[in-house]
Amino acid sequence: MGALTPARGPKQPQQERSRATRLKLLEAAVSCLAEHGWSGSTVAVVAERAGVSRGAAQHHFRTREDLFTAAVEHVAEKRQSAVKAVAHNLPPAGSVARTWIIVEELVGLYTGPLFRAALHLWVAASDEPPLRDRVTALEARVGREAHRTAVALLDADESVPGVRETVQGLLDMARGLGLANLLTDDSSRRAKVVEQWAKVIDDLLTA
Repeated sequence: MGALTPARGPKQPQQERSRATRLKLLEAAVSCLAEHGWSGSTVAVVAERAGVSRGAAQHHFRTREDLFTAAVEHVAEKRQSAVKAVAHNLPPAGSVARTWIIVEELVGLYTGPLFRAALHLWVAASDEPPLRDRVTALEARVGREAHRTAVALLDADESVPGVRETVQGLLDMARGLGLANLLTDDSSRRAKVVEQWAKVIDDLLTA
């Protein structure tokens, strides 16, 4: 009697494989955009980094514009989730240490590879009208979510005069720090700015 053939494990469902491939492409696209800019980030380059065929990449994303706008949005959502998770490990309410951590995390939204990738997308969009519409809508959505997250984390009452503008000013400041960090390591100066903004916001919220 012949040896029994070992039973094979269940095949990975097609839907699960498809999700995994899409995720690889999104993360590879953000890395390529941050490192090589728009002109150096073709679908073929992204597919190679993701370890998938170009055909598989085009199956998930019909155009390069589809791929990169989806990629930046994907990582933006991931970063927002990470910032929201900070709410579970904060010092007691009413302490400047709590505000400092929140401000630092919000600044982190604009000083990592996501912001670098998004900036390359902005530059490309300025010369490509179809892409500009997509990126403008994406950035508006990301901006609104960042503002809502900041208000929730800070437990800020926007009915108080000046609070809404101060929160928005914090996000605008964070974007400026992100731009400064593109060319040189600005972490030392950034730490001092974060500390000062934390004091300003804490004073406003506890007034």
